[in-house]
Amino acid sequence: MDIQAEKLRLIEWLASLKDSSTISELIAFKKSKEADWWDEFSSEEKAEIEEGLAQADRGEVVPYKQVMAKYNKWR
Repeated sequence: MDIQAEKLRLIEWLASLKDSSTISELIAFKKSKEADWWDEFSSEEKAEIEEGLAQADRGEVVPYKQVMAKYNKWR
């Protein structure tokens, strides 16, 4: 697939659109792709992630093999 040719076809198609609802959907899609995933988290989720990173920085981690040994019964 020639990505540049596909882009040009999309641009031509977009330029020819007359349906405002399709254009609105495309704008919403574009905005969703531009959004920073971090902003999607609640403040509680962000705090939990940051705490987990801090724990890892302090070396408070459990080796993968140890976790798998403990929870293997549910696999």
